[in-house]
Amino acid sequence: MRRREFIKLIVGMTVTPPLAVLAQGSMPVIGLLSSQSSSGYAPLMAAFREGLREAGFVEGQNVTIEYRWAEGQTDRLPGLAADLVHRRVAVIAATGGVASGLAAKAATTSIPIVVSAGLDPVEAGLVSSLNRPGGNVTGISWFTTELAAKRVALLHELLPDATDVALLVEPSTPESAAQPRLAQEAARQLGHRLFVLNASTPGEIDAAFAALLAQGARALIIASGPFFVNRRRQIATLAARHAIPCIYGERYAVADGGLMSYGNNLTDAYRRNAIYVGRILRGDRPGDLPIDRSTKFELVINLKTAKTLGLDIPATLLARADEVIE
Repeated sequence: MRRREFIKLIVGMTVTPPLAVLAQGSMPVIGLLSSQSSSGYAPLMAAFREGLREAGFVEGQNVTIEYRWAEGQTDRLPGLAADLVHRRVAVIAATGGVASGLAAKAATTSIPIVVSAGLDPVEAGLVSSLNRPGGNVTGISWFTTELAAKRVALLHELLPDATDVALLVEPSTPESAAQPRLAQEAARQLGHRLFVLNASTPGEIDAAFAALLAQGARALIIASGPFFVNRRRQIATLAARHAIPCIYGERYAVADGGLMSYGNNLTDAYRRNAIYVGRILRGDRPGDLPIDRSTKFELVINLKTAKTLGLDIPATLLARADEVIE
């Protein structure tokens, strides 16, 4: 082989993109499917793009993202997923809960799917195994239901005399609906009564606050789930108006005026979701990528809100806090 031909061969091998990229031309397309809205998830989308950069992909430079937001209306997810399949995206990042993942899985058996979900993906029917998912689905799970009991315990540590507390649940969201059982058991062991209140619309959140006041509940636990992430400002406003201490599952609620949160670091989870997306774009098969279990937890406390509520945060809680907002 002549020297010039040899050099051309080597250069060609160096710049040849991965198979998934070839399928989409020079710039692969990621379909991002979410049950929620772009405004409520801006910090998580920033983390997603950071993960893509770590994997070697920058939106607008060597990858395109097609966004499909259900705006809290989960019945729209199947149509949005079908649209991404019709668009022939290279991979679908199904975010905002189990519902997005199930809609994507129902829409295609060939396009790789990377889910972000708070439930056990095996129990949810997304994959057959955590270690070897098989099929076209893999992703990140933070098993949020297991943290419901911990939030009850933290609320008790903050307010040991508050024996009547409430739990706000979004019943149509699998992650949220699975939490009352564990929370009830934790409350029973502490000698507390726990009232379960349901809300699926902004109006029902208002009604839930009226109900907990009527029942004499002195504190509120907000079940983890994408709906309440989007409605965090409404909840924080109502909590301040009625002087109800609340503990949330996500730090974003505390940053927007909530009192306290304990849960997985969702920023880290979305970053890791994007890294999996990048690996698939580079040729990894989703069925061979084990479910990445997010185990990075964070306790966040807003001292300004505590002062507004007239609460003294115990030193033991402050010492354990990962972040204190002043």
